[in-house]
Amino acid sequence: MTNLENRIRQQFEDSIATKEAGLKTLPAHIEAGIKLMFNSLNAGGKILACGNGGSAADAQHFAAELVGRFERERRELGAIALTTDTSILTAVGNDYGYDEIFSKQVRALGKKGDVLLGISTSGNSKNVILAIEAAHKIGMSVVIFTGKGGGKMGEMLKPGDVHLCVPADRTARIQETHLLLLHCLCDGIDHLLLD
Repeated sequence: MTNLENRIRQQFEDSIATKEAGLKTLPAHIEAGIKLMFNSLNAGGKILACGNGGSAADAQHFAAELVGRFERERRELGAIALTTDTSILTAVGNDYGYDEIFSKQVRALGKKGDVLLGISTSGNSKNVILAIEAAHKIGMSVVIFTGKGGGKMGEMLKPGDVHLCVPADRTARIQETHLLLLHCLCDGIDHLLLD
């Protein structure tokens, strides 16, 4: 076996170990997140999702699964990724600063009863933190995906909010598990809606 093949095998083993650790701690929290989001969507609410880098891609992926479909045909569900409008992102970033790119959109688009999905591997992304603060002021509930112990985001949740903290410190392992969490939420929402 080559050194490179050993590295590849180690990546798989580390990813599996992270997911096994998450299996011990996350299912009840995932269920709470599913129910929170389902109740909002079923009452005519929507999910606003945000994050940076790979977490921005996850926010977009999540919104696409809800508006389109996950694995089964069903009605469209309200979701907006706050990471996609380059004119808003660049205008707000230029005029107010990068930290405000999500919070201004939350205030513009969110309403009481909606849910914010904030994604940050470190739990310390300033623009996601400000989005959470804006959501709370409006009366929105919050679900966060983090790792590395949850960071500042993990300390600011209110009763009824949901924290899905991957038990890992490596960004790659956290991101891989965030994708699994995203799919668990989609599957659970569809299950409550269709079964």
